[in-house]
This record gives sequence, C-alpha cells and structure tokens, in this order.
Amino acid sequence: MPSRLLAPEGIPASIQEFEHGGATLVVERFGQGRPFVVLHGIGMGRSVFLDLTGRLRGEVVAVDLPGFGEAPEPVRTLTMERHADLVAAYLRSVDLNGVVVIGHSMGSQVAAELAARHPELVAGAVLAGPSVNSAARTIGAQAGYLLWDLLGESPVVLWRGAREYLRGGPHLIRKMRAMIVHRPEDAFPRIDCPVLVLRGESDPLAPMSWCEEILDLVPDAELEVIRGHGHETLISDASPAAELIQAFADRL
Repeated sequence: MPSRLLAPEGIPASIQEFEHGGATLVVERFGQGRPFVVLHGIGMGRSVFLDLTGRLRGEVVAVDLPGFGEAPEPVRTLTMERHADLVAAYLRSVDLNGVVVIGHSMGSQVAAELAARHPELVAGAVLAGPSVNSAARTIGAQAGYLLWDLLGESPVVLWRGAREYLRGGPHLIRKMRAMIVHRPEDAFPRIDCPVLVLRGESDPLAPMSWCEEILDLVPDAELEVIRGHGHETLISDASPAAELIQAFADRL
C-alpha cells in the first residue's frame, strides 16, 4: 500500500490508488478548504513537496503520476494530455472542482493541459519552473540544464531527487521523450482561468524569454520571479513560493 508521506502528524489523511484507462495515480489528501492539486516534475514524486504542502492553507491533493513515486508503471507511457485526462477523471470521481492546480516542471505541462482541457475543474493554475522551453526542446538540453541547476542545491534536495529518479525506473528516457515532444504553447491560449507563472531567478530550464512567451500566450497570466532560487524552488526552501501561491489562490 502507498505510504503517508506529506500529511503532518495529527491531521487525518487519505491515501488512494486511482486506476483509469490502464494507468494508476497515487493520491494523498489532507486538510480543509480550497483544494490544491500538486503535480511533480519528471523523475519526481509527491514526496519532494514536503516543505511546500505544509505551508498551504487548504486541502492538499498531492499526486504521484503513473510510473513515478509510489504509482505503478503504466503499460504505455502517457502523454501530457493523457496525464491531464487521468487527473481530471480522478477529480470527477471524488467530486472535486474549483481546484488550484500547481505544476512544477513537467507537472506544469500537465497542469496547463488540465486547465485547457477541463476548465470546469480548475479555478486557477500555477506553472512553476515551466518546461519545456521552446528554444531548447531536446533531451540533452533539458538534462544538461537540470544537472547545472542541481549543482548548487542542498544535500537534502539532491537526496530527494536522486531517490525519486531511481523510483522512476528504467523507462525514464521514454518518459522524457513524452515530455519533450509535448507543445505546451498549444495549450496556453486555451486556458481561461487565472495563471501564476513562478520562476526561480537562476532557473536555466525556465528562462525569462520562455516565461514571457507564456505570458503572451495565456490570456490571464502573471509572473513572479523568486530571488535566490533556481528550478527546485518548490522543493528547496518553498516558503517564498508558498506565500505567492497562497496569495494567488486567495484572490480567486
């Protein structure tokens, strides 16, 4: 059975496996109030958001996407669109709507598709360290940027990342291809809810030019740059990001 990873001691939590269309999510839920759906990046899982989720005021719905974290490997690697449809199917199954979806890195691509394809479920979207930069859409470029960003990270972040990449299994390259071939710029213009773009000041995977392109494409978007942070801003010292996300959600 999946483990309780994020919920603070003393706060009731539910851990669920949700299967739909041949793929399985693992979902950890706790808290009360507006629901925040948290989607991780490539090679990661919900456990990396321990610092972030403890700072949000609302219901946390933290997801392990298929083949990541504690979720079993799907028979076929999912596209970003199928990931979004799977999350939407889960939200409908538990009658959750009006969510603020928070996507980090690859999770931002899934979040964008969720908002574009299932607008009735999403009140607002947070795209944190959004990938994949249209000017560097190759596995080599994205992997190189990620390694460069990790060089300055704390041992805690490195340990969490290494553990989750190992969990990602032997199909990680295949999953990276699914991420790289996706064109989030096709989804951005179809998003009609408010969007917050978060960028770490030194994030090489989400350069300012790409974030500005997103602002041009999303009808209702704003950008916040977090000083002194890189790509892992939701994982390492999540306090500034959590404050910005909470303020964004409170305005919806």
